[in-house]
Amino acid sequence: MPAQTHISKLTLTNFRNYAALTIDLAPGAVVFSGDNGAGKTNLLEAISFLTPGRGLRRAPYADVAREGGDGGFALHARLDGPDGQVEIGTGISGGDTAGEGGRRVRINGAPARSAEDMLEWLRVVWLTPAMDALFTGPAADRRRFLDRLVLAIDPGHGQRAIDYEKAMRGRNRLLTEGSRDERWFDAIETQMAETGVAIAAARAEMVRLLAAMIDRLPDTGPFPQADIGLSGDLEAEIATAPAVDVEERFRRTLVEGRDRDRAAGRTLDGPHRSDLIVRHRPKAMPAELCSTGEQKALLVGIVLSHARLTGEMSGMTPILLLDEIAAHLDSRRRAALFSILEELNCQAFMTGTDAALFSSLQGRAQFLTVDHGTVGPTEDP
Repeated sequence: MPAQTHISKLTLTNFRNYAALTIDLAPGAVVFSGDNGAGKTNLLEAISFLTPGRGLRRAPYADVAREGGDGGFALHARLDGPDGQVEIGTGISGGDTAGEGGRRVRINGAPARSAEDMLEWLRVVWLTPAMDALFTGPAADRRRFLDRLVLAIDPGHGQRAIDYEKAMRGRNRLLTEGSRDERWFDAIETQMAETGVAIAAARAEMVRLLAAMIDRLPDTGPFPQADIGLSGDLEAEIATAPAVDVEERFRRTLVEGRDRDRAAGRTLDGPHRSDLIVRHRPKAMPAELCSTGEQKALLVGIVLSHARLTGEMSGMTPILLLDEIAAHLDSRRRAALFSILEELNCQAFMTGTDAALFSSLQGRAQFLTVDHGTVGPTEDP
């Protein structure tokens, strides 16, 4: 079993509705309960900033900083893990809200090279109500979901995605400007081919590993097995051809598609057009055609399988953020969820308006009440 990594202390300054907050946290399950709008999800969002990216809401930093503050925010976490204790701090200074590069990270008091350095110490996985529409929403949401799954086991994936997006924006700019500069196009398309194929390969490997983990779910369990796959030319080719050949074919496709892309004003081929395909295995039905309850159960099963995979691949249990997780699960599925979380041996933060939904965890979880900027122990749920 992977060693547990958990947050033992969390400190927030000017973060959302928290002017200043410090809470001591226990390993295992942590339940935040309170009224809607009290700040429960804000706490999960703060923890999600302990990994690269914009957090579980993907909000502009200006929105994260507390209204009435100086425009900046800070958060600090003390972690206890297999390699001992580590201190991680991150945030922005007042007025410094332009892009991911504006968020600074310090590890044990020293500036980190990049946000990816946090992945050496912890992995964070989340499930939020906004993700309930994952299977029926746009493909971009599923790509983003998949790339976060990849990042949890492959820390280099984030930089690949950044490099590809930067190159594609450069190509799109040349297209819209009507440029005919062959040298610029050749250089950009070579970079897009290299990074694009690497992205496709990483996604394909994730799907292969995750599918094998999903197969370990019980055939008739509360969270049904999902059949997952990828829709995309690069992902299909990478399964049958050497990466160098796929790169060359993709590069040629970009060269030959310049006129078509120029007319469209954007690049029409590449991993930015791929999709994650999910089917409900017991019902042999596309996920998008399942009921909302079935879709939620499928998604929970995928996230829990990924958490187990992350632990096995990284050697440390991920921290799970499960926002409003109990509200739409019946008692059988709630009990199964709590049992699986204990089996995973991970620190899992869960939110809900009614602490009673988590009453079966009494004595096995830390219960905290959130009340508009304050957090304190919960009376017996």
